[in-house]
Amino acid sequence: MIEAREDKLFISPSISGWVVVVGSGLPGPFEDVDKCFRFLLRLSRKLGQVQFFSASRVLNQHAWVLMERGRVYRAYAWGGETLWNQGQLTAAEKELDLRCFDYGSEQDLFSLKEELAANAERVGQLAARWSLDPAAVCPSAGLGCGIVGELSQSKTH
Repeated sequence: MIEAREDKLFISPSISGWVVVVGSGLPGPFEDVDKCFRFLLRLSRKLGQVQFFSASRVLNQHAWVLMERGRVYRAYAWGGETLWNQGQLTAAEKELDLRCFDYGSEQDLFSLKEELAANAERVGQLAARWSLDPAAVCPSAGLGCGIVGELSQSKTH
């Protein structure tokens, strides 16, 4: 059993052609959107397509990012206000009726409570449409072992 600590990551074996990385060690847009952007940018430049998904129904925070070869195709993050909104809405976002607000738009958070909760609830559905919903992966599927670790603080070249 792995001891749960801060900054841990789990890297899955390939699942339907995707590698899933989860854990508190991933830089998220809610703490530092610039750090999250730089992390995903470096990863995308090395690996090609990178997707990021995060949702908290309790805090009504949600985010999704689609990058390819260092280019942001779509990014949206909400953490009490719009933190990141880049690129055109994708067909999947439109089909799921996800609400994305412009930077600095005045919003009455109380009146948007249901819409924000709906966004957070639909992040997994968006992941499934773009690629794969990690929450829907069956743990007994015999996928093999993954890797547990921490992000390196070394500079990438």
